[in-house]
Amino acid sequence: MTGFTGFALRRALGALVTLLAISAIIYVIFYATPGNVAQITCGPRCSPAQVHQVAEQLRLDDPLFLRYWHFLQGIVVGQDYSTGTSVEHCSAPCLGLSYRSDQQVTQLILSKLPVSLSLVAGAMVLWLLLGVGTGVLSAWRRGRFTERALTGITLAGMATPVFVIGLVLMIVVCGQWELLPFPQYVAFSEDPEQWAWNLLLPWLTLALGEAAFFARMTRAAVLETLAEDHIRTFRAYGVGERAIVARHALRGALAPVIALNANDFGAAVGGAVLTETLFGLPGIGQELVHAVDVVDLPVVVGMVLVIGFFVVLANAVADVLYAVADRRVVLS
Repeated sequence: MTGFTGFALRRALGALVTLLAISAIIYVIFYATPGNVAQITCGPRCSPAQVHQVAEQLRLDDPLFLRYWHFLQGIVVGQDYSTGTSVEHCSAPCLGLSYRSDQQVTQLILSKLPVSLSLVAGAMVLWLLLGVGTGVLSAWRRGRFTERALTGITLAGMATPVFVIGLVLMIVVCGQWELLPFPQYVAFSEDPEQWAWNLLLPWLTLALGEAAFFARMTRAAVLETLAEDHIRTFRAYGVGERAIVARHALRGALAPVIALNANDFGAAVGGAVLTETLFGLPGIGQELVHAVDVVDLPVVVGMVLVIGFFVVLANAVADVLYAVADRRVVLS
């Protein structure tokens, strides 16, 4: 247990260092670019006095490393912002203040995050079930009609854009068959049943495309495992093909599936823009597009950091799960 605990702590420390590096890169990209950063942050309609106030709040007269230190300090302990007539405290983790809406970026993100997490978590369950199941079945029925049919469906899923899948599902399921209402986000705390029913189509839309990638990867990994020597030994001892695939080949395919799922989950938190826009879901992705459109720099920086956090966190969790599945990773 000591070895596993040490492995988990090393991965946590590595994730923390990675997050620090990501924050530094993002800060330099957005706040050390040529031009009037205060004017860009405040917006074109700001008066010279407002631009000067923003410049003071961003400490643009300080060296870059000192500004970045204050930025980190705000994330850890919070900071105060002057509104001209009063001082507003931004509690940790403070990601800044939106000069378009006069709203703290952390509060804005927290209001959008449950929507994105609801979308991605539900879709993840579906893409794992559909993708891994399809990949295992395709490998098990290799060389037969079932494999060719599943391969064709998988390729079609990979080639079809997300918005096309979503539009077809809405037209057929909601319009023609009237099996589901047109999606409208309902918070889980308000009505869990309506929350699930209204997210079912967005889950399917996001999951179908991702499931195709998981199916291809799982099929390749299972076929590779089935070609190994110990699998031939199992067959020689009379172990059935179904048991070999379910107990041994699938376990060998877990590593790439875990790694891909970690990347996809983290990226989808802020990257499911088309799905959120198509179904009118007020999530992180849709808000990020709006912030970029109006050049709301603090919101863009804060949301990119949060997306990076989920990518790093998902990969760290994936490393730990991989170690649980294969203890040889702990010893490496």
